[in-house]
Amino acid sequence: MPTLRIATRKSPLALWQSEHVAARLRVAHPGLEVVLVPMSTRGDEVLDRSLAAIGGKGLFLKELEIAMQRGEADCAVHSLKDVPMVLEPGFALPAILARADHADAFVSNRFEDLDALPQGAVVGTSSLRRQAQLRARRPDLVLRDLRGNVNTRLAKLDAGEYDAIVLACAGLSRLGFDERVRARLDAPAWLPAPAQGAIAIECRDDTPEVHEICLALDDDTTRICTEAERAMNRALHGSCHVPVAAFARREGTQLDLQGLVGSASDGRLVRAAAEGTSPEALGLEVAQRLLAQGARALIDAEVQ
Repeated sequence: MPTLRIATRKSPLALWQSEHVAARLRVAHPGLEVVLVPMSTRGDEVLDRSLAAIGGKGLFLKELEIAMQRGEADCAVHSLKDVPMVLEPGFALPAILARADHADAFVSNRFEDLDALPQGAVVGTSSLRRQAQLRARRPDLVLRDLRGNVNTRLAKLDAGEYDAIVLACAGLSRLGFDERVRARLDAPAWLPAPAQGAIAIECRDDTPEVHEICLALDDDTTRICTEAERAMNRALHGSCHVPVAAFARREGTQLDLQGLVGSASDGRLVRAAAEGTSPEALGLEVAQRLLAQGARALIDAEVQ
């Protein structure tokens, strides 16, 4: 296969991630030509409504999957946290790259951290998971939706529309905005989205030569940890409609998984954790512990 075509969204972060994957693949396979096929997705185009309202994060994948089905691209690069818990039939994830920073970032031009915000401060985020944890920690804050790419969100903060915003550390770092991170919101007190910070390559499952090329970038530890997080989310029937958070660490063969389900409307949270060696079994166990504490009622309330 002399040329590999990577379908990608056109946002600056998506392009950075795809260029990063392309560069890594060129190093792993000298002589392979790797080209990007930039595309616009409905998730990028509709910015006046929340992702949950227009169909969820799967909107970021659909057009890229259609391009692969039509033979216009060989694979696609995604933030793994945007990939649905169950892939469309006919697709696979041959590579999950080593995870970058998993944490969320508190970003503000005037305040050092979440606790330094004055009562009634305006914080921007469209993530229900972030809203639930913000309400649990600071019920006095005013939370407002914040859509658009990373540059757009930072511009809105700089224009004074928000006192602070919450973004992913990994996205800021990849775009060269490390200095904008005022404080990291980290586990165990604050949990990220399942698979946050990890990049995945998706391809059709009937293209073994593409699988073989991409496999060179697969990171075993990241795959196992994110499998546990995604298994928990899948067992809860989680999506971007539901405030679900998860983070797994690996030490040797042992995995530690922490999970959380919350309410974006009133800040109620339930938490659970467990250890094990099987990602799928561990994800299921933590999900069952969350459900035993009333997670289903929180999930059903958000889906209404």
